[in-house]
Amino acid sequence: MQSPGTVLTVRQVAAYHAMTLVAPAVAERFRPGQFLAIAVGGEHTSLLARRCFPIYEVKSDYGGTVELVFEATDPGTNWLASRRSRDAVDVIGPLGRPFPLPRDPASCLLVGGAQGASGLFSLADALRRRDCQTHFVLAAPHGAQIFGARSAQRIGDSATVITRDGSLGTAGSVPDLLPRIIDESRADVIYAAGPTALMSAVSSVAAAHGIPCQVSVAELLASTSACGIGTCQSCVLPVIGDDGITRMARACTEGPVLRGERVRWSDLGTIPLDAMGGPRAPSSAITAP
Repeated sequence: MQSPGTVLTVRQVAAYHAMTLVAPAVAERFRPGQFLAIAVGGEHTSLLARRCFPIYEVKSDYGGTVELVFEATDPGTNWLASRRSRDAVDVIGPLGRPFPLPRDPASCLLVGGAQGASGLFSLADALRRRDCQTHFVLAAPHGAQIFGARSAQRIGDSATVITRDGSLGTAGSVPDLLPRIIDESRADVIYAAGPTALMSAVSSVAAAHGIPCQVSVAELLASTSACGIGTCQSCVLPVIGDDGITRMARACTEGPVLRGERVRWSDLGTIPLDAMGGPRAPSSAITAP
């Protein structure tokens, strides 16, 4: 639903900005894993496309608030970072397919990369209400890029921080350390959100261990200008269906939550030749006798 949102606060959180909006209509309908599409730049801007962000937290304050976390790296997000209390923004949400939740109590491993991890904290709350264990893995190249380490330690049954340079937590990479964490947590299911390379790696490790893996590609939406409602087609990616046929899925509508083993990660940015409706190789020329 499209509705006006009123800025409550914008604050700096490590390398990121956290914005809290009063948006009762969005808060009422939100389910973990969904996202917002926000118009940026003001009424007279040339920035026509919206920016999409995963939702970090929803509260009942002021009739319903939603909080999102973003990095100010372009004119659109810089404009958002410059908003002040009581400013109005145009919001569409909540959008997209949410995370499916286990029917029974389970051990859940939540893997988040950089600010993409923000979308996992509302999921953790929902899992805990179902008596599930929640084990966090937060990863980033540098310690300043880790989001939510203290919150993860507070609410999770365990929390592991991994940085490539060792500036915070354990030095290393998620693909190298994740198998041990899976064994120690006795994970029944993996949920992941963050950069594409991380989602691909987590999906591969999960498949090797035979563990269901649900990934959010919301950061793919956040890194591009997108409509958020399936019209602009800027967020398509190849996904294998239940029938084994590859189709081009829209991250904003068929996602952002997808089964990790179904995404053809190595073909992102392309339309595979074997995808339904995709391009076909030219037929051989017929030589006249």
